[in-house]
Amino acid sequence: MATGPNRAAPGAASLAGQLLIAMPDMGDPRFARSVVCLCAHSPQGAMGLVLNRPVERLSFDALLRQVGVEPVPPQRQIRLLAGGPVEEGRGFVLHSDDWRAEGSIAVQGGLALTASVDILKDIAAGGGPRHCVLALGYAGWGPGQLEAEIAENAWLIAPPDEALLFDGELATKWRRALSKLKVDPSRIVGGAGRA
Repeated sequence: MATGPNRAAPGAASLAGQLLIAMPDMGDPRFARSVVCLCAHSPQGAMGLVLNRPVERLSFDALLRQVGVEPVPPQRQIRLLAGGPVEEGRGFVLHSDDWRAEGSIAVQGGLALTASVDILKDIAAGGGPRHCVLALGYAGWGPGQLEAEIAENAWLIAPPDEALLFDGELATKWRRALSKLKVDPSRIVGGAGRA
């Protein structure tokens, strides 16, 4: 995970809190038609969570059992997402910033990221943040890597909204994110332009 989540390179704005929307011709199948919430972005790299890939092999109840959190079944359920190809066994809760614990990281736009079991305990007991999703794994970029991918037209950038961040309509999230930018995916030409 990149350090200094809200610091950007001199002269460059941090993209933390923004959505990355994969272009229709995304070459990497792990990110094809993905919507990613960028949680950290600095000169050291970037880290984000894919918001539209469900975890098929594990339920929230089973996850709570694995980490020893009671009660099971929980008083509240949250959606499990495949957050990205890095550290797929590690969990990250992206949530509204109305709940914080030691170790929670502020993300711009009224969001926070927590990777401790404390948040799972609160959610299982019926509390926790107003809005949240649990992602297993994350997407990571080294220094300059994300900027290069954006320059090569691999990603579009959009401001987030609650529905795109937290709703359960995963199958339509990519198209809805594009429509937020008034982009029709059938009219996008891939590749960077050259003058």
